[in-house]
Order: sequence, then C-alpha cells, then structure tokens
Amino acid sequence: MKKDEEYDPIDVLGATGLKYQGGKIYEEFLNDLRGEKATRVYKEMSNNDPVIGAVLYAIRTLVRQVQWSIREADDTPESKACAEFVEECLFEDMDETWSDTLSEILSFLTFGFSTHEITYKIRRGPDEEDRRFKSRFRDNRIGWRGFPIRSQDSLSDWDIDPNDGAILGFYQDPPPNYRTRYIPREKMLLFRADAHKGNPEGRSILRNAYISYFYAKKIMTYEGIGISRDLAGLACMEVPAQILSSNASSSEKSVLAAMKDLVQRVGRDEYEGLVIPHEQLADGSPSGYRLKLLSAGGRRPIDVNEIIKRYQSRIAMSMLGEFILLGTESVGSFALADSKTSLFAQALGTYLDSIASIMNNEAIPRLMRLNNFPERCFPKLGYDDVETPDLAALSGALSGLVGAGIITPDDQLEKYVREYANLPVEEAATARVEPEPANEVLQEQVKVLYGEEKKDED
Repeated sequence: MKKDEEYDPIDVLGATGLKYQGGKIYEEFLNDLRGEKATRVYKEMSNNDPVIGAVLYAIRTLVRQVQWSIREADDTPESKACAEFVEECLFEDMDETWSDTLSEILSFLTFGFSTHEITYKIRRGPDEEDRRFKSRFRDNRIGWRGFPIRSQDSLSDWDIDPNDGAILGFYQDPPPNYRTRYIPREKMLLFRADAHKGNPEGRSILRNAYISYFYAKKIMTYEGIGISRDLAGLACMEVPAQILSSNASSSEKSVLAAMKDLVQRVGRDEYEGLVIPHEQLADGSPSGYRLKLLSAGGRRPIDVNEIIKRYQSRIAMSMLGEFILLGTESVGSFALADSKTSLFAQALGTYLDSIASIMNNEAIPRLMRLNNFPERCFPKLGYDDVETPDLAALSGALSGLVGAGIITPDDQLEKYVREYANLPVEEAATARVEPEPANEVLQEQVKVLYGEEKKDED
C-alpha cells in the first residue's frame, strides 16, 4: 500500500522478507546447505564426525531422562479430569512412547526443523484390530495415535501464504512409491531450532560447525592418504622418454598404457602412481623400465593433529558442547568446565521450552476441542529441570544466608528446598517443631558455660 492509503487495523501491511519461490526456501547463501543437499550434508556431519555425534548424543540422552508431566489448569475437578485424559493419551496410549517421539522431534537440532503429522484414534478398547480404534481405554473419546515424523529428506515443497508468509502445510514425496502427499497446517506440528523470518526450515545447530567440519574432513582425508602412501609407498614407473612424447608410435603408446595400468594396480587408484621419463646411462643409452615405491620419510613439517584438534574445538564451541573435550586437552579448569556445562543445560532448556510450547499451543488444544472440553480446563505440558540439583552448593548457600541472618528457615523455605532437590513431600507426623523458649535456669547455665557471668562481674 502507499504511504497515505487508508487501511484496516487487521490488514497485514508488510512481509517477513523470507526468500522463497515455488515452495523452496532460499535463505541459505551456500548452495550445498539448501533443501535436499542440506539434509544430506547435515546427516553426514551427524553420522561421521565424532564431536558432533557426541554432542547430539548428549542432548538426546539428557532430554530423554527429563521428567515430563501434564499440569492442570486449576484445582477444579473438571481441570483435573482434563489433565488425566491428556496424560493417558500422551504417556500411555500412543503407538510409540513419548520418549521415542522426543528422539524424532530432536532431529530439528540436526536439520533445523522437524515436521510431524498428528494422528488420532477413537478409543474403543484393546480388542480392536483397526489401529484407528485400538486403545487401552474404552470411552469412545478421540485420542492420539502419535506424532510420526515426516522425514526431512522426503519433504518436497512448503505451502506458504503469499500474503503474510504463514505456513499452510507441506508436500512430501515419501518412499516406497514416492507419491506426492499434502499435509495441512491443522494436521502438522513444526519444530524449529530458529524461526527467523518465519523460515519453516529453521536453522540447524550444525550450521556454524560446517566450515570447521569441512576443513577438518579434508585434512583428515589428506592425513590418511599421506600415511597410507608413507606406509605402502607411492608407485613410480620410469619409462623411456620417447614413449611419453607426442610423436610416439602406436606400439609405444600401447606400452605406455600397459605401464600406467601397472602403476594403477600397484597403487589404490589412478592418482596414486606416477609415470615419468627414466634416467639415461653414462653413454646416453636408455636404462630401460624401472618401478619404484617412493616414501616421504622422516617427520612431517606440519603438526596435523593440532590442526584437527583446533577444528574439533571450534565445532564443539559452536554447539556449546566444549565439555565433551574435557580430558582431551591439557589446559582448562574444572570450574570453567562446570560453567560450560551449565550453559549447555540452559541451551537444552530453550529446546525443551520450544517443544513444550508447540505441544501446548497446537497439539493439546486441538485434542481438547475435538473432545469438546472447555477451554478454561486445557492443561499444559511441562518438564522438570534438566540439571541434577547440586545439594552441596544449595546447602552451603543456605547455611551462609541463614548464618548471616538474611533469611530465616520456615515452612515456605522448606517447601522450596524439597521441590528443588526432589525430596519427599512434608508429612504431618514428621513436621518441623519450633523449639520452646529456654527457662531462666537454662539461660543462666548458658551464661556460665560461655563465661558471661564473669564478664558481668568485671
């Protein structure tokens, strides 16, 4: 619209600036990290690089051991019933466990995004043969069959609203028949590591590690080739200069071809052998054919190991997983490692927040509405802390604060400590008893014990 043109408040005037055309996203400036190519590259990185694999494994392990729960909207019986229903659907009645589903969802860290289809069932009991109706429960309510992944490498195009950039759905061409299928927005869940510009493909946490991985891979390849050549030797065939000239006869060319074939067979591929002119004898006569196995010998002037370590450190740093390298380097401190681990845990918290947000804003409300539950009773999916509580640090801090008179131990503080440390809930039989005021005799005894009476006499 023009500057002075009138508009309705609900009109969308601008756009995110997302670069896409024909269902393809073009935000990434490197061609190798777009679309299907990006999927192949990130899969290779996650499967072949030990540092990347270790960090991703650490993430999956920590996330899978986090305790998830369904939290009631309020204390009413109706809200409690809604929470119990969602808990049944999510943790007891899906085709795959919530833990396995989480593993699929976490693929958005590797590829930048993860798309899932919401599948439902009518709960008609465990005796049903049709999976659309088979359930542990028999109340004819609509529950979840699961949230099966629609793999990144099967996705072909995005369906994006040209007016406001909203994601309307996506197309996929899955094996085995590669028939094009369309999944609309109301049937899909989209998890992303980064939603910049509303990009449906997000941004992989491996993106900043790509350059380091690229060079580390090349250097390790060269290192392997170098070692193999030093151990096995480089095949070098000396031949008469005449057969290498442009005016060589057909028979000489045939001999040259045979020599090249020999070198290639001695080596491991066509690039691992040389055919060069031979030396001449003192009288100028040719010395004939000679095959050598050449080796560099001695120490290499470049410390390849240190270069590889540098790139591995950068890869770990880009993923906030530097603690993975703890013990492999001679520098650093445990305090620094602890701070890096805490930062990693905080990053995990943001990923969990993203997962919980999608479930709470999309999956759970849709399920509730299908079953005609009132909106005021919609429950929420939540999770406990990622890090294990440090009781030693907590007790030390509380001791200092109490000793300094900053805080006073009371029921509220006790409740907080129990929740933080996952300690048992307080019971009436074991409740803390406030001490009775000391009598005068006891006070005098205390004074004598600490020499207070002598001080008074002085």
